[in-house]
Amino acid sequence: MLYRTMPKNGDELSILGFGAMRLPMKEDGMIDEERATKQIRYAIDSGVNYVDTAWPYHMGQSEPFLSRALSDGYREKVKLATKLPTWMIESREDMDKFLNAQLEKLNTDHIDYYLIHSLMGESWSNVEKLGIIDFLDKAKADGRIINAGFSFHGAPDEFKPIVDAYDWDFCLIQYNFLDEKLQAGTEGLKYAASKDIGVIIMEPLRGGSLAGKVPHAVEDIWNEAPTKRTAAEWALRWVWNHPEVTVVLSGMNEEAHIEENLKIAGEALPDSLTENELELVGKAEKKYRELMKAGCTGCSYCMPCPVGVDIPVCFELYNSLNMFGDKDQTKFMYAARLSGVTGGEPGLASLCVQCGKCLEKCPQHLDIPTFLEYVVEDLEGPDLEQRIGMAKMFLKNKDI
Repeated sequence: MLYRTMPKNGDELSILGFGAMRLPMKEDGMIDEERATKQIRYAIDSGVNYVDTAWPYHMGQSEPFLSRALSDGYREKVKLATKLPTWMIESREDMDKFLNAQLEKLNTDHIDYYLIHSLMGESWSNVEKLGIIDFLDKAKADGRIINAGFSFHGAPDEFKPIVDAYDWDFCLIQYNFLDEKLQAGTEGLKYAASKDIGVIIMEPLRGGSLAGKVPHAVEDIWNEAPTKRTAAEWALRWVWNHPEVTVVLSGMNEEAHIEENLKIAGEALPDSLTENELELVGKAEKKYRELMKAGCTGCSYCMPCPVGVDIPVCFELYNSLNMFGDKDQTKFMYAARLSGVTGGEPGLASLCVQCGKCLEKCPQHLDIPTFLEYVVEDLEGPDLEQRIGMAKMFLKNKDI
């Protein structure tokens, strides 16, 4: 296992972190605790020392499960991360209630790496007004949290103001070779690193999409390389090639995936990909772009929409559906991210009134209103309200 240093505190963290959002499941929909415990402990015994969870994962069961999985001395072997659910915070007092409940659920007296979950411009503004900075300062002072960070899911221009708003120890961003310009992107990665903020990466494989069923045209590109690697290895090595990255989270729930990830994490040094290999990744990225139905780069020049449509996220999920085909998962993510469940106003494609203002701003000259009609057709439909209800259940388990 390779390790990288967290800039502000000197922690030596395994470059591979264990994400507890996609644990193995039983047929009844509950976590397969025996199998998941073996997987987590095997990863820790193999050098992983960073474990990440959050309040809503597995319908609120991920945190209490981890308290059991990390018993028998395993808690002391890892840095444990969990997150404050911003969309459920209504007062300064709520922040302490959730943190204290999480400490109890996790059976620990401190959280090593505590994140403000799923920040965007509006959600940051909301929790800032409610006293999040005072909360973080006091929770760090009394030892309930050791390091303060945030996870980010906003537009590119919303990232730097959040970075600059507090003396963060670390942040968590989505990053892979398809998402260099989405959300925080490469610019955000480098900006955070320039401030000595440790950067942890989520979705390096886009929820498994870059490692599962790979389009034949992309597979042909990988096969051009003299050194043969799986699609997962190409994607992970590309992220780890960036020296600004400290830890990459993987939602590992198959033993074979754990073995593969551990092997790669023992070899993937920063700046280790050759120029030819980076060009190959660039070719794969370009091919994925060609396969996308909406040629959106996520630049957000079309924003803000006068009626609130979150155009970049609509197109991100529409393209994901067409490239990777996971309809149930994509439709759920559409409902969760665009219905307003996680805070802020709804950004559904069906809100579009065809005003055409976005057409004047798009550097790709996309027919945005027409593509939004396609999004409605493929990702909304009569079961949208049911999926919004499922997302509310998933995210708003307020058992504290």
